[in-house]
Amino acid sequence: MKTALVIAPGRGTYNAAELGWLTRFHGDRADFIAMADAYRAGEGQATLTELDAAPAWKASLHGRGDNASPLIFACSWLDFLAIDRTAFEVVAVTGNSMGWYTALTCAGALDDAAGLALVNTMGRLMEEASVGGQAIWTLVDEDWRPIPGRRDELLALVADINGQDGAELYVSIELGGMLVLAGNDAGLAAMTARAPKGPGRFPLGLPGHAGFHSAMQAPVSDKARQIIDPARFRQPAVPLIDGAGRIWRPHASDLAALWDYTLGEQVVTPYDFSRAVGVGVKEFAPDVVIVLGPGETLGGAVAQSLIAAGWRGLASKTDFQALQVADPFVLAMGRGDQRGLVVG
Repeated sequence: MKTALVIAPGRGTYNAAELGWLTRFHGDRADFIAMADAYRAGEGQATLTELDAAPAWKASLHGRGDNASPLIFACSWLDFLAIDRTAFEVVAVTGNSMGWYTALTCAGALDDAAGLALVNTMGRLMEEASVGGQAIWTLVDEDWRPIPGRRDELLALVADINGQDGAELYVSIELGGMLVLAGNDAGLAAMTARAPKGPGRFPLGLPGHAGFHSAMQAPVSDKARQIIDPARFRQPAVPLIDGAGRIWRPHASDLAALWDYTLGEQVVTPYDFSRAVGVGVKEFAPDVVIVLGPGETLGGAVAQSLIAAGWRGLASKTDFQALQVADPFVLAMGRGDQRGLVVG
């Protein structure tokens, strides 16, 4: 049996190619899907079945935070349940951004109904607030090697732009070899005008994303604290790594602090996904990393985080690709060839 670090994806991973994910991969999980549909219907929202079975993917429907978040959660949670437990022992769980809510559920700190309620509530509150947006800049070249001086240059620009002429701009997510920034229109426009371009398509705007993990989300945090019952949190069954790289351990976690982090610090301060991955592989030395679906867009950020951590001597994209050919270490359930290695 191999040990596995499991990683849950965040927003932006359920797109046109993922339409029908629940039916395609999880038709045998009618109990959870029925529960989720009943919950959503009770909230006056489209059911997950209706969204997943739509004739076409629409950004105006599937890309909305109040729909995208629970859809992604459901796909990821059911992917987690589909992992072959005769082949893999899950030794730790983490997630990227919204994936933290999924990670809480996968680790057992929330049951699936509480996890769904949390992610649905946060998606709805953020959609209603619609404060700010996000864009991504790269810190690495096309072989995933750090661009000299790029990080310092970007951080200096963020510090200079934030607060000037009505601009708001913050570091949102440390995402492997990428830096996700959150800001208002003025802040993101100023950064786009002044920051270096490339390589490739960078910077990339993230349609439908609010200014997550920044001070702009303080009103969302305040409202969530009034809605989410701390009594629904319980001791994780497996170690849980948060967006600051802290480990919440079974039988030893302060549940009030876990609730407070989830609805406070995690919402309004930067999320360090790179550190979470680095802590996961260094502390638990897993045989593999399993990235839950939907989609496969998180794989690059995971690989870049491994490179940043110096895992197994990795220093570039070329190194990582060679490792994947020789002995696949990252298994993305959104890839057909790798999903078959994970699912029983």
